Amino acid sequence: MIFRMMTTAKIGAAMATAMTLTALPASATECIAPSNPGGGWDFTCRTIGRILTELDLVDGNVQVTNMPGGVGAVTFAMVASERPDDAELIVATSTVGITQIAQGRYPAPLDSMRYLAMLGADVGVIAVDDDSPIQSLEELNAAMLEDASAIVTAGSSGAGGWDHIRLLMVADAAGVDDLGAIRWVQFDGGTDAVTQMMGGQIDVVSTDLGEIAGFVESGDIRVLAALSDDPIPAFPDIPTAISQGIDVTGYNWRGLYTGGDVTDAEYAAWVEKLETLYNSEAWQTAATQSGLVPIWRGGEAFEAFVREQADVMEEISRDIGVIE
Repeated sequence: MIFRMMTTAKIGAAMATAMTLTALPASATECIAPSNPGGGWDFTCRTIGRILTELDLVDGNVQVTNMPGGVGAVTFAMVASERPDDAELIVATSTVGITQIAQGRYPAPLDSMRYLAMLGADVGVIAVDDDSPIQSLEELNAAMLEDASAIVTAGSSGAGGWDHIRLLMVADAAGVDDLGAIRWVQFDGGTDAVTQMMGGQIDVVSTDLGEIAGFVESGDIRVLAALSDDPIPAFPDIPTAISQGIDVTGYNWRGLYTGGDVTDAEYAAWVEKLETLYNSEAWQTAATQSGLVPIWRGGEAFEAFVREQADVMEEISRDIGVIE
């Protein structure tokens, strides 16, 4: 079940349908990735931007802009205040971003934007450096059971964010009592976290496979577990946590939003173009090769889904004590 989530009392103790309108032409001139190059949001913009151009769904090339800061908050604030009606602007978002909004960490509410579509879901992974003495998920869990404070972990969300929650879910399922002792460091993308891990500053990274697939392919890191129901087609040799006796999954959907003042006709045009892109062989191939599970939700159906997910994340965040 792709959007299954788990919460427990111990975590709490640890953390004190497309619109039916006539579509008008839409032209994407810019896609903002609210992260540094190399991360999942960057992949979303660069891949979607390239395919939009290849399929002649937009005029010319799509400009990709990296705007890291506040796990998407800087970009969200800029769009809300400066470009709310810019129909040539799309922005990458995901479960991580909606979690931040649900926890009140963005400077404007959820309905400041219009949510266009989800095109896939990334799989959460737990990884270590290739030189790490930790060889398996079982060894990581044993180390945390022995001394949780000795392990420094990191990801592309703050404490209580989706990357952190997924790691706590794994630790909790392994029987770690003192989850609060696990040290967590936030970065603006999984690439940054892995770079620090390779430099010896971090022991374990919890993030999305799509953010760090290049490091996996190069052999610079070792993935201890994929937080998916089944093995990832692009990386079938990575064991799932479930196959190792840890019944935890953690998916991060990937999608796009635009400004809240974009017209209904402009919004509908974007949904139509993105659905065409989703159904293309180019997207299906690119998504699968990067480890994404292709999933489509667009228009009003996606808007409703985002609101539902925000409510779920708010409830989870209250359960774990991130918000009151």
